[in-house]
Amino acid sequence: MSTKKEITKPKVTKEGLFEALSIFRYIRPYIGYFIFAMLFLAIGSGLFLILIGAAKEMTNVANGAPSPNIPELSLNQYGLLFLVVLIVQGIFSFVRTYFFAVVAEKGMADLRKDVYHKIITQPIVFFEKRRVGELTSRITTDIEQLQSVFSHSLAEFLRQVIILLGSTVIIFFIAPKLSLTMLATFPVVVIISIVFGRYIRRLSRKRQDALAETNTIVEETFQSFSVVKSFVNETYESVRYGKSVNQMVQIALRFATIRGVFFMFVISILFGGIFFILWRGALLVQNGEMLVGDLFGFILYTGIMGGAIAGLGNLYTVLAGAIGATERIQDILKLDSEINTQASSEDLQLKGKIAFDEVHFSYPTRDDVPVLKGISMDIKAGEKVALIGQSGSGKSTIVKLLLNFYELESGKIEVDDIDINDYDLASFRRHVGIVPQEVILFGGTIKENILYGKPDASEAELIDAAKRSNSFEFIDGFPDKFDTIVGERGIKLSGGQRQRIAIARAILKDPKILLLDEATSSLDAESEKVVQEALDELLKGRTSIIIAHRLATIKDVDCIYVLENGVIVEKGTHEQLSQKKGAYHALAKLQFDLE
Repeated sequence: MSTKKEITKPKVTKEGLFEALSIFRYIRPYIGYFIFAMLFLAIGSGLFLILIGAAKEMTNVANGAPSPNIPELSLNQYGLLFLVVLIVQGIFSFVRTYFFAVVAEKGMADLRKDVYHKIITQPIVFFEKRRVGELTSRITTDIEQLQSVFSHSLAEFLRQVIILLGSTVIIFFIAPKLSLTMLATFPVVVIISIVFGRYIRRLSRKRQDALAETNTIVEETFQSFSVVKSFVNETYESVRYGKSVNQMVQIALRFATIRGVFFMFVISILFGGIFFILWRGALLVQNGEMLVGDLFGFILYTGIMGGAIAGLGNLYTVLAGAIGATERIQDILKLDSEINTQASSEDLQLKGKIAFDEVHFSYPTRDDVPVLKGISMDIKAGEKVALIGQSGSGKSTIVKLLLNFYELESGKIEVDDIDINDYDLASFRRHVGIVPQEVILFGGTIKENILYGKPDASEAELIDAAKRSNSFEFIDGFPDKFDTIVGERGIKLSGGQRQRIAIARAILKDPKILLLDEATSSLDAESEKVVQEALDELLKGRTSIIIAHRLATIKDVDCIYVLENGVIVEKGTHEQLSQKKGAYHALAKLQFDLE
């Protein structure tokens, strides 16, 4: 499974890190906001350092020993200075926070749209090899992690760096001897940060993948809740989800443990050194070698330095974890799209002639199992043909291949004497309509679902499609009419109603080639009659391929192809095949009481 592969992914190289940083291109359109945010961040951090320095000098003034190289102010003037600096810093903090939010929200919105577009334009095989929860996690959890970095973590990281560097310069100026003693602890902290950071990053990736696994289970069970209910497997699914959550918790606790150990070492070493330095500073004050205010300022500066170092350690793990999310997103963005969604279909004029020439095919996810074994068919423009056979004989696969969902192993498929691979894929598919056995409706209104076939259709076209599909009567009977909400996957409509909505959608699309995949097999007799009337209207003037189990619905087609194990064993009209005493006759005998 793909998530397991990600868990065992090797460490990121310098090239991989550089590639991950290319995500910054999404903030380029908002670089003005970013620059001003950085400017306000730097000024605000500088004001914070000035505030600490003012507190130091105020202590010296209160002690009657002001620093000789600094302009002397009264205590009231220092109070006024504090007020002004705090107000200015508050304004700067607000502007900086807002500007970073603009960069994060808009930049990550662009990224989210690009990731979704890249996913939605992938071939069918892409979705067969991945689970919905995994993809959902990429577009939600991973991008949210990056959004948090751009809106808060990155700014906080830079602020702590500025405070750390500024404080270091100031304490060197205040007390050089004490500063050298304190800074001796830095190399130890840096080495520990590097060692722990690498391990923390690996655990962060594992935690993200484990979360994606739990999301997958939730997606699957919620999408198939009727199956769960019918098999009374609520307990089984709860246990399965519980195990997945427990695995995630174990990884998260390991992650927290390592972070905790990291902070323990940092705090012990850093603040142990700080208290030792304070003791040394107290001796200097006692000996008259240092002013009380300078020691107070030194304490404040070293305290915020310690906080900055601890904060940098925490932020480093956050930023390192975000790199893993960036790499997964980049893996998706680097994929080639299957289609160009901007391609125009205006110049493509199909007549609908179809030819399968010795087509051999196996599904990529199970390439050791041949599905089609040399299928050849010639369908004239406007003809109606039917495909019949047992489940697994290859009927639905033929429909999928005509839609160019997969690459053939050998052979070719032509439409109007042109290989379908030579058409622009998006333009070609716009001329092919399908009414499946299991109709999937979106959770919006009836109008939105019908317009899915032609989003720019007029109101008159919408009503006409509804009438021709025998949908208008039941739609008009709803209080909200076309604005009626169909519910998740169309659950608020009956099977026959969903089928007629799908037919209306196909009528609105007005395809040259129509594919019906057992469109009435799951309906009761009354619903089937109404739907069949709608299908008869839809079939007019189009090349049609009909997959059917009920032979009564295909008696009048131009040609019937009988498939067994991926091979066409018979073809002809209903009358011709009924007289052959072969596979079709056997099926017809069961349904029509033939002799």
